Amino acid sequence: MKTFLHVGCGPKHKDRTTAGFNTPDWAELRLDIDPSVSPDIIGTMTDMSGLASESVDAVFSSHNIEHLYPHEVPLALAEFKRVLKPDGIVVITCPDLQSVAALIAQDKLLEPAYVSPAGPITPLDILYGHRPPMARGNLYMAHRCGFTQKVLSGTLQAAGFVAVAARRREHPCFDLWALATKASIAEAELRALAGAHFP
Repeated sequence: MKTFLHVGCGPKHKDRTTAGFNTPDWAELRLDIDPSVSPDIIGTMTDMSGLASESVDAVFSSHNIEHLYPHEVPLALAEFKRVLKPDGIVVITCPDLQSVAALIAQDKLLEPAYVSPAGPITPLDILYGHRPPMARGNLYMAHRCGFTQKVLSGTLQAAGFVAVAARRREHPCFDLWALATKASIAEAELRALAGAHFP
């Protein structure tokens, strides 16, 4: 059985990751900075010293890379790369600032872009973090950087990932998805992996 590291898992488990990971073939290892969500490992994206190098087959990071300061992103990606086995993959999803910026350009900063289970989400929430949890004191929710498809792909390549596939989803998702590998793989294999993990 392969193991994927669910980085910044929050209260979520394997069934809230990707179709590719949510199978009997994959075991989930949960890592989070917040002990209250009962992760397997307490740690941060920039310091995963609780994990040995080349110890997991994949890393899944959903909506947490944007919580880092820009100068911390290369540190986190270096940690992702360090814990991955040589043939490992990383799957990252985060907000798409390009589609959010289109709403802001229409002067819709405080109008709901979509309605989530947590309530209406505005472009301001997507840019800077969901305001209600932050107002209650959960400042882990603050966003400190952001990405477009081009920038996310380039950032992964600059971090030393060899093959990168990425896509953006506009309304009503406003998100980016990227899959990257440590080793060189055929284009067809990269497309198949993306197909298994992208929504």
